[in-house]
Parts: sequence; structure tokens; C-alpha cells
Amino acid sequence: MTEELSAEKRMIYDSIRENYIEITENIARAAEKSGRKAEDISFLAATKTVEPELINYAISLGLKKIGENKVQELLSKYDEYDLDNTELHFIGHLQTNKVRQIVGKVSMIQSVDSIRLAKEISRLSVKNCVSTDILIEVNIGREENKSGVLTENLYELIEEISRLENIKVKGLMSVPPICDDKQEISKFFDNMYKLFIDISSKKSDNVSMDFLSMGMSDDYQEAILCGANMIRIGSRLFGARIYR
Repeated sequence: MTEELSAEKRMIYDSIRENYIEITENIARAAEKSGRKAEDISFLAATKTVEPELINYAISLGLKKIGENKVQELLSKYDEYDLDNTELHFIGHLQTNKVRQIVGKVSMIQSVDSIRLAKEISRLSVKNCVSTDILIEVNIGREENKSGVLTENLYELIEEISRLENIKVKGLMSVPPICDDKQEISKFFDNMYKLFIDISSKKSDNVSMDFLSMGMSDDYQEAILCGANMIRIGSRLFGARIYR
């Protein structure tokens, strides 16, 4: 039984390594096509439902960023992450009453979409004597079942957040609608990039458009071609999710 488990584990590790190599090669090709270098693109692994042992193995391959979607899962795995050379981001919908549990633990919160949430992050960051980097989540597809600020409210939200203490706007994040047509998904990515460039040109205090986080397992190459410099990949790296 031990040998069987060991062989199974080796197969999982081999699969993760092969996937990691394939993804990094695809990133490099897409970056080159977009006039950039591979190192210009941040590869973040979405680690929802993934065991810490497998996450740490991916980190050992060179992964520099990981992201969790749920506060409870992040906390349950926190002490087991190998974070010496890796950033931990929160990438899911965040309730204001859960902010206190992750401020000071994560390098970035990628899913801020309201002034109420931003104020709570600011308040707790001040209380804990830390500065918290955030991305503004944009509902670029105007989907009712998704979080994110609508584009017409984006500029006002960023202006309000820029006045808060101990919180820094570092860019934009989006989860566009699921599209079978690559040209259709690229339109959403293009629209996000236009917002990113427009906000960058304004050079507001406490706002730096360092990251445009968009693109996941099925569309990360299209996202890079449209200007993304951070992609979030889960199943393409770790395999199909097993939800409990």
C-alpha cells in the first residue's frame, strides 16, 4: 500500500512539474508576441482545494505567488505554506467581517470592489501597523452574479480609496464572462487594458497601476496578448479540482 501511494504521489508531482514547465513556456511565448519578456508576467497559482504539500512543491519549482479564494481555507493552510520566497494573495470575494483575519497575513488583496471594504482594510491595517496592497476588482462583463465594481463607478471608487491610510491601490483585477470564442474574451481583456492605461496616465497619489490581473487556466495566453501582467492559474497547474 505504501509503495502504491508513493507511486501515486510521484505521478502527481510529475504532472505538476510538467504543467508548470508548459505554462511558463506558454507565458514566455505570449509575452514575446506582446512585445514583453517572460519576467514581465507574474504567474500566480490559484490554490483553492489544493493541499499545502502540493502547493509547496509548485513553489519549489520556482512559483513566486499563490492565491486563495476563501478566508477559512487560507487560515487552515497558512502555517503550512512555504512563504520564504513566495507571496500569498487573497483573490476571492471578501466580506468585511473577515478582513481582520487576513490583514497582515497576505501580500495583496486582489478583490476590493467597494469603499466599505476598503475602509475596513484601511482601519485594520492602521491598527496592525501594516500597509496593505490591493487591486480593484472590475465587473467588466456587468454580470449580476459576480462581484466587482462597474466601469462607470471605477474612477470614483479609486479616488475615494486613494485618500485612505495604510492601503495602496496597485492595479486592477477582473474575471470576465466565460466565452467559448477567443475573440469575444479578448474584447473584455482589451477593455480592461484600456481602463488600466487610462488610470495609469492620471498619476494619482497613492495609486500605481503596477498590475493588471486577468486571465485564468483556459484564457491566460489571450489575456497576456491583451496586456495582462498577472495571470491566475489553478486547474491547468494542479489538475481538475476536487470539491468536498
